[in-house]
Amino acid sequence: MKRLLYPLLLVSGMASAQPAAPTVIAIPPLTSPDSGARGNEMLAVGWEATEVIAADLGQTAELAPLKPNRDDYYAYPEVTAPTFSKWRSTGAKALVMGFVQSRSDGRLTFGCYVYDVDRGRELARKGFVIAPSEWRRAAHKCSGVAYTALTGAPGMFDTRIAYVAESGSGEGRMRRVAVMDSDGENLRYLTNGTSIVLTPRLAPKAQQLAYVSYADGRPSVRVLDLALGKERPLIATGAMSFAPRYSPDGSKIVFSMMTGDSSNIYVVDAAGGLPRRLTTSPGVDTDPSFSPDGSRIAFESDRGGSQQLYVMNADGSGQRRISFGNTAYAAPVWSPDGSWIAFSQRGPGTRRIGVIRPDGTGEAILTTGPGDESPSWAASSRALLFQRSDTSGRSTLWRIALDGTEPKPVTLSQGASDPDWSGAMD
Repeated sequence: MKRLLYPLLLVSGMASAQPAAPTVIAIPPLTSPDSGARGNEMLAVGWEATEVIAADLGQTAELAPLKPNRDDYYAYPEVTAPTFSKWRSTGAKALVMGFVQSRSDGRLTFGCYVYDVDRGRELARKGFVIAPSEWRRAAHKCSGVAYTALTGAPGMFDTRIAYVAESGSGEGRMRRVAVMDSDGENLRYLTNGTSIVLTPRLAPKAQQLAYVSYADGRPSVRVLDLALGKERPLIATGAMSFAPRYSPDGSKIVFSMMTGDSSNIYVVDAAGGLPRRLTTSPGVDTDPSFSPDGSRIAFESDRGGSQQLYVMNADGSGQRRISFGNTAYAAPVWSPDGSWIAFSQRGPGTRRIGVIRPDGTGEAILTTGPGDESPSWAASSRALLFQRSDTSGRSTLWRIALDGTEPKPVTLSQGASDPDWSGAMD
């Protein structure tokens, strides 16, 4: 059985547990077997990739990268035969090494190796053949190889984040659907800001996106193909629709739709078609989220007198309540590993992020508020993005791990809300 360097410590019912010390990891500059001018070019790419890997792993609660140093250059043969004594002297417990090599077809070979320094043995290796312009994605993939080898959890770096970008203030505030890589690079605005937009939700692999638009004066779910730029309404009717979310395989979209004075939950093929009704509550059923195996759906409902969390089978059967607090519970979203459902708790004067087991046990509040909402899981199931609003109404994105550490802000050039963090892009 693979030995994990990072001791697992997640919430088990209370969020007050002391976090484990992160594993120190050394990431010297990626080398190259190429020589001459081409070799220097590959070393330059390798150095940029090294900085990306260190930044990726430095965002996690479990790992603490040493600052990369160009003086730690090593020859190509050392990629598979590290001098472990050198890295033990730095205090590192783990080591990431690798290389970038040019190919005759114009592409690059990118190799990544992960080592246990104390035991002097390899934990993982993986290679990628990429276009030169894809070096950053290769670096994110290498970060994922290291993270998985050292923690046992899936990597979360070769992913995308969709959100509502907010600029301006008051009546002149502009809201646009935006998408970016997990580290903030390759930012794209997908809408023009002429109408209100809400809840962008990425399909698996981040190839499509569903969101709510008020372009026609009322909420309506629209679907956008990110590669082609083509957009269409999710359903043909003029009914108000909102709160979309994709199924784990991307074949379906679950959403809410107004029927008279109540909203209920429906599911429809992602490619279009007739929606099928799943709930028949006289109140407000909304914010549905599939379990990672697609067999169940979490949602919020006020059918019991206040907003609470419910779980049902994917066909609408077996509906049952799982939260019983004195405050409102909203925006449930299932973790990728199926262990937790994150939510926003809304009490008098405060909104906080929490998690609960799908059977209703283990409830834990992770943030202190007062304006925390819209949780979204990392692919690792060990961290969450959420929006935090200040007294002026400006929202920003924050990230929190499930190990009890304090949340950290996400650096962006504008306000942001409604985040959605995709899984790996391939």
